[in-house]
Amino acid sequence: MAKDKKNVTNAMRMLQAAKINFETVEYEADEVGEHFGEKIAEMTGIPAEKSFKTLVARGDKTGILVICIPVNHEVDLKKLARVSGNKKVEMIHVKELLGLTGYIRGGVSPIGMKKKYPTYVHESAKAFETVAISGGKCGCTLILSPKDVQKMTECEFKNIIKEQE
Repeated sequence: MAKDKKNVTNAMRMLQAAKINFETVEYEADEVGEHFGEKIAEMTGIPAEKSFKTLVARGDKTGILVICIPVNHEVDLKKLARVSGNKKVEMIHVKELLGLTGYIRGGVSPIGMKKKYPTYVHESAKAFETVAISGGKCGCTLILSPKDVQKMTECEFKNIIKEQE
């Protein structure tokens, strides 16, 4: 009987190949809707400030950028432009996600994309022993250290979120 590989994503394969420890947390993935990152944090019991969503943007000078921010925050495109060396940054259209990253909306992991893009993780991640990021498919979250996220993505930790009022 063949081994069931349906639950292994590209992100997991890359972490295993690099001998990096991680945990997976699976949850029931309904349709991707508004504030789904916060809903996932609730469902998994992982605090929102430790649960990071992955977004993809395009800079006018550098091209594609990957951003990881806490699920209960919004990216500040002006701050992102400044730290990434761009004058202007825009979010990419959801139709472009699969072609650029190899992942679908709701399952975009900063690890294991088709290409290695400049990656920026909000600096708050450094305060935690572990953070949660997408496992590379809807219904799967990976728990690993921010240092290991940095090792796999060569990310920079920067202040890239809007101030909350």
